[in-house]
Amino acid sequence: MSKQNRFSPLWLALSAVVGIFIGTFYANHFGGTRLSIINSGSNKLNNLLHIVDDQYVDTVDVGDLVEKAMPTILSELDPHSVYISAKDKQMAEDDLRGSFSGVGIEFTIRKDTLRVQRVIKNGPSERAGVLEGDKIVEVDDSAFVGKDLTNEEAMHRLKGPKDTKVKLGIVRRGDKELRHIVVTRGEIPMHSVNAVYMLDDETGYIRIKNFGENTFPELLIGLAQLSQEGFKNLTIDLRGNTGGYLGSAVQIANEFLPKNRLIVYTEGRRSQRQEYRSDGRGSYQSIPLVVLIDEGSASASEILAGAIQDNDRGTIIGRRSFGKGLVQQPIEFNDGSMMRLTIARYYSPSGRCIQKPYTSGQDKDYEEDLLLRYQHGEFFSQDSIKHTGPAYQTVGGRVVYGGGGITPDIFVGEDTTNYTSYYKEATMSGLVFQYAYEYTDDKRAELANYEEVGELEKYLKRQNIVDKFASYADKQGLKRRNLMIQKSHKLLERFLISRIIYNVLDEQQWIEYLNADDPAIIETLKLFKAGEAFPMKTEDEEDARKVAKAFDYRATHRQFRLVAVG
Repeated sequence: MSKQNRFSPLWLALSAVVGIFIGTFYANHFGGTRLSIINSGSNKLNNLLHIVDDQYVDTVDVGDLVEKAMPTILSELDPHSVYISAKDKQMAEDDLRGSFSGVGIEFTIRKDTLRVQRVIKNGPSERAGVLEGDKIVEVDDSAFVGKDLTNEEAMHRLKGPKDTKVKLGIVRRGDKELRHIVVTRGEIPMHSVNAVYMLDDETGYIRIKNFGENTFPELLIGLAQLSQEGFKNLTIDLRGNTGGYLGSAVQIANEFLPKNRLIVYTEGRRSQRQEYRSDGRGSYQSIPLVVLIDEGSASASEILAGAIQDNDRGTIIGRRSFGKGLVQQPIEFNDGSMMRLTIARYYSPSGRCIQKPYTSGQDKDYEEDLLLRYQHGEFFSQDSIKHTGPAYQTVGGRVVYGGGGITPDIFVGEDTTNYTSYYKEATMSGLVFQYAYEYTDDKRAELANYEEVGELEKYLKRQNIVDKFASYADKQGLKRRNLMIQKSHKLLERFLISRIIYNVLDEQQWIEYLNADDPAIIETLKLFKAGEAFPMKTEDEEDARKVAKAFDYRATHRQFRLVAVG
């Protein structure tokens, strides 16, 4: 083999690195995300790797060096430019697709063993006979346990092309011998909208967990369902929603805005300003609207919340959002790997840059931003929010601030009144999750009798579950502290019951349980009853200003009251 041929794979990988440094790349299919990068000739990085490959004392896998170098190089640019290997690419894309091909289970890893937490109804595993509580210890006759077992490795082994088969070795409660089940992989739907129901006689609720390919049609189905139930107000819950596709957020915003309202725009050094505007075809342009956000709401969530807020279309309730406003262009390589390169920034309609400040190459500081917010009190007090950007104005003239994230119109803080060091350690250590799973696993037959969240909650409250947890945790090394347990009893009970409900019932019923005493939901209902969600009923901006001014007065005189999370 000639030396030129020997280095062909290397040049392909290196071309990506060279392109990042010197910007000499040209797109074949810019919209189709495949980029052909032209080698610019002699350069320091190419020469370095050439010399290492040619003269280093030991044999070197230069391709592996490049794979390891790519993430490091991109991390020097910004926190969201990333390299994704061919191995991890499919997994990275699955969350936003409408479906993926796999065996159809939700699992958890406990004590180095994969345990089936939920079997998806009518999915491949259910049809093959896999049960909740089963332990998967073999995959295709190879051991599948140990300290090296990770969520990523499990998903790689269990997912696969549709109609392919995978042989699972299962340990089932009550069985003395290993059971083998062959599962034929199939398409597993991935839903973005995971809860649709009525909060009261007039208020509909929709929770969106991410923005994927099917989010908008799922939202329309949810709205149609609520219409049949006679909803007059709407709450969209984006708490914990880390984002996804821009197009989905724009489609949803369009459904609620009058014609020709700016939704979001992007702009970068090499990317001209691109605006996204409403077309006036939305069916819900006048319904009173509240959007819930928190520090976990990012990217597309912030685009939607910012569009609603800056157009004075509804009320934003919760806590300041994450602050992720960088636009990534996916760029594929011939080996199946890809990078997501930041090419622009998102700006809300008022001109606010959604992206919070960052320092290139300082990923740790960026990742710890939420911890720092917590430490200086932002999760508990509106006054602790530090705006680093200038003031902007909404369509109606209300003042909003830049500097990263979307600040809510009504702040809902966390209440630490009943927090104790015991509660913190019990939750942060994962012991609550472990106990809830083991409790569920021990009592699956009995718990299966309860199909409604209210009935299951009543049953669990009679089981003295907090005391049982405390005894379990004590054996696991968390010393029993009776006074602290008594102080945090309500919090512990709520957390434990919520996890058992999640294990036994469907996701919507779990959300309904958590929402029942959620202060953000309580505040939302108060707002609707007071008629203060100010729906936009006109395209006239002068009228919009009057509506917004009235809201601004009400909000000011409420003093953005602190609402406790108990």
